[in-house]
Amino acid sequence: MERNLRWLIVSLLFVATGLSFLDRQVLSIAIIKIQQEFHITDVQYGLINTSFLISYAIMFTLGGWLIDRVGGKTGLAISVGVWSVANSLHAVMTTFSQLLAFRFLLGMGEGGCFPGAAWTVYRWFDKEERALANGIAIGGSAIGAVIAPPLTIWLSTNYGWRGGFLIPGLIGIVWVIVWLLTPWKKENLIAEQPLSSSAGKTVSFLALLRLRPTWVFILIRFLLDPVFYFMMFWIPKYLSSARNVSFEAIGKLFWIPFLALGIANILGGWFSGQLIAHQYSVNRARKTVMGIAAVLTLATPAISWVSSVEVAVGLMSVFMFAHGFWITNYITSISDMFGRKATSTVVGLSGTAGAVSSLLLNPLMGLVIQRYSYTPLWIASGLLYPLAFLLLIVLIPKIKMLVIGAENESLDSPLSVQTQ
Repeated sequence: MERNLRWLIVSLLFVATGLSFLDRQVLSIAIIKIQQEFHITDVQYGLINTSFLISYAIMFTLGGWLIDRVGGKTGLAISVGVWSVANSLHAVMTTFSQLLAFRFLLGMGEGGCFPGAAWTVYRWFDKEERALANGIAIGGSAIGAVIAPPLTIWLSTNYGWRGGFLIPGLIGIVWVIVWLLTPWKKENLIAEQPLSSSAGKTVSFLALLRLRPTWVFILIRFLLDPVFYFMMFWIPKYLSSARNVSFEAIGKLFWIPFLALGIANILGGWFSGQLIAHQYSVNRARKTVMGIAAVLTLATPAISWVSSVEVAVGLMSVFMFAHGFWITNYITSISDMFGRKATSTVVGLSGTAGAVSSLLLNPLMGLVIQRYSYTPLWIASGLLYPLAFLLLIVLIPKIKMLVIGAENESLDSPLSVQTQ
């Protein structure tokens, strides 16, 4: 019974992250119609994305911190509820300023999604199954992105672009009801030695920020998230403006890279777990998979120079497959090191760093594209993952559980940073 309940919960996480990416991805397709109707410029579109990223950045950390305290069940219910209402409001927007406001509210809700998913997976799964469970949970985001283009185009064609926002929002509200009704007893949760040296106590921000691994995970997200958001927000416009692909044809192509991402999320988690089952250490298993991902991204700059649209989309799919391998094991590595008392907080801190980096660079991306071309962005996309991997192996020589002081211990006392 407990095993079935665990997989039911991870299935609901799959749906939640799927809705998260579906809801944020709809705009990247609908913007083509919205720009025609409301005369929104590329720079304004960059600002709209920035509005989402500002609130997303704030709530990634605050949401993670709150979830470490109230738990994944309550935290995720609030998170999904807020963003579902926000997404539904997009269907009634009539001005640029309203769209800015609704994207801001969407980001406030979505900021708690991935910290909450990471917290929940850690509480229910041991180290051998944790990466696979994380892969399934995170994989929903890719499936949401896969569904978004054809669904949005179909709804836009038949019911107008507003339907693409309203229907997923209503589905999200139904998800909240199902999530709250799902039985979740504390005694079912996986018991592992906590990060805190005092059982049952949370860990302060200050204690976490004294640890080098915290800053390494933050730096990695700061470097890499703008690349992923570039793929999410700008691929449809790239296909339309640089490759002259029709609106209808974009719906037939844009889902393919995200399908590759979803497959890689799950496969990357399974592969990592299999390596551990075959006597690899947690450190070696996670870094092996992330190293493969870093190598695969080196093919990305070729997107700018290949003549075939199909080959370009194929190379985008290779990149997204690599990202799936990377992000599943990256998030799992955080839980491997920080445990149930701080996983959500560190995932939140790193997510905030990535969102801040993305919100700073998104308008710049629009400017680079408007004045020059997409080529510099494709080149950067191919080089940053190998750089991040080098930082990881140099600055975190071994991925293993940390033991630090508890929140109520004196901050004047020495901070214990040991490994189990």
